[in-house]
Amino acid sequence: MAETTTVPAAAAAAAPRPPEPAPGRRPEGALRRHWRLYAAISPFYLLFLCFGLIPAGFSLFLAFQRWDGLGDMEYAGLSQFRYLLTDTQFWDAVGNTLIIWAMGTLPMLFIALISAVMLNSAVRLKGFYRFAYFVPSVTSVVAVAIIFGSIFSTSFGLMNGALKAVGISEVAWLNEPWGIKVAVAALMTWQWTGYNAIIYLAGLQTIPGELYEAAKVDGAGPVKTFFKITVPMLRPVILFTIVVSTITGLQSFSESQVLLGANNGGSTFSGGPEHAGQTVVLYFFQQTFDNNDFGYGAAIAWAIFMIVVVFSIINWRLVQRREKD
Repeated sequence: MAETTTVPAAAAAAAPRPPEPAPGRRPEGALRRHWRLYAAISPFYLLFLCFGLIPAGFSLFLAFQRWDGLGDMEYAGLSQFRYLLTDTQFWDAVGNTLIIWAMGTLPMLFIALISAVMLNSAVRLKGFYRFAYFVPSVTSVVAVAIIFGSIFSTSFGLMNGALKAVGISEVAWLNEPWGIKVAVAALMTWQWTGYNAIIYLAGLQTIPGELYEAAKVDGAGPVKTFFKITVPMLRPVILFTIVVSTITGLQSFSESQVLLGANNGGSTFSGGPEHAGQTVVLYFFQQTFDNNDFGYGAAIAWAIFMIVVVFSIINWRLVQRREKD
């Protein structure tokens, strides 16, 4: 019996095995076996192809053409980009965007982090606070801009009412360059603080509680614990929020467009007095759809893309360098 059991086993071991598929190649028939899974995820890729990849490719082609949207296209070569480099209004719009981004994004991320720490320490009504913080990020930008237009109104705004109450003269927020930037930055801060606070809260809940207990035993106070434990452990989350907030801030459009509206009967996309609130996306929209210059608008769109990429890389490198240090 011992021989009958060992011989088949030896024969099976000596029998040649079927060749394994080469690395990186799917077994033959994998597409047939998993076609239902591919079909389930195909709508996303089809929509991305139709509404993302193809329009992006066409805009790159359009950046080298002169076109008013109706007539024939005329090849322009690099002339659109050469003019872009000398377009003072474009660079003013870039400067406005960067100033508004700095005034709105940097305080917003700090307030969001502090709010997340407070939410994480809350004992009661945690669910209500999370909901209340997140509501502004899902509220219509148009509705929010209308409300902030009332808050910063020169005649009956709440801000001027508060200034009057403490004996300070009124400020024409929406008629002065710096007042416009403050109003737009305040709107962006209010809208996105809760969104980032919820993301920070999710990151805080992954930090082991033993670290805080050990720090408390060693005599570390709340401030030292925040900078020595909370911030280092949240570096990946902070990096994510910085990159996303940079992209969102540099692409701001609806805030200025709705908050400022038409200036003295002029273009809706002028950005208010002295173009102080004209962001780079607002300028792109003005050139493309207000002036019907689709070729130059496409060139501006690709310039915006490059600016966003450069700032995202800078933010990434800065945070990564601090993490290595």
